[in-house]
Amino acid sequence: MAVELLKLDETVSTNLWLREHGGREDMVVWTDYQSAGRGCGTNTWESERGQNLLFSMLYHPDRLPAAQQFRISMAVALALRDELTRQGLAEVTIKWPNDIYWRDSKLAGILIENQLHGAFLQSSIIGVGLNVNQEVFLSDAPNPVSMRQIADRRFDRESLLRGVVDAMEHRLKTAADLSDQYQQALYRRAGVYPYCDMDGRFEAVLVGVKPDGRLVLRDTDGRVRTYAFKEVTFCLGTT
Repeated sequence: MAVELLKLDETVSTNLWLREHGGREDMVVWTDYQSAGRGCGTNTWESERGQNLLFSMLYHPDRLPAAQQFRISMAVALALRDELTRQGLAEVTIKWPNDIYWRDSKLAGILIENQLHGAFLQSSIIGVGLNVNQEVFLSDAPNPVSMRQIADRRFDRESLLRGVVDAMEHRLKTAADLSDQYQQALYRRAGVYPYCDMDGRFEAVLVGVKPDGRLVLRDTDGRVRTYAFKEVTFCLGTT
């Protein structure tokens, strides 16, 4: 592991901490508890103190064009899936754009905040919340699950963190095109499933994801629909 690893007992948010304290070097900060952990948008992230992995990585890509910034999202999601598979968890998929799922339950969330400089990506703060040892979830989140619930054993969080960070470093620095592997790892990549957009509910097959991160669906009437993040939702609990 090449990056600096800093442990905090508690912080408001690891992403916020890196925005305020991060410098020009890549680093990772992790904590036992976030008092205001965030998901995407206005969502919050429930995590029992000391039971899960809550961390953020400050990453400085090497002249990555801004138009290719979705590559960061693909790399991080694939890295998490890599390490979870190495830990013995099967049936782990990526729910577009970068949630980590086990079957129909959410195992991890990723929040990426990019800073641009001209036509290039200057830095990324990559926040990850991974449910590790928590056994009971009290919030109204519809479908959380933890590694302990899946595998029926406890995991060492620091060892797991080092594995995840190593996988992230490898995926972020590889020159290979990640698109094919990402598409193959997608949740609901085969079959007809229900979705909802601003016009209501419909059923569709997942065609793929464009290089800029937009989701492409084909509904049961044969119409191709393309969505940016938050423009469409997956209807869960039904097939």
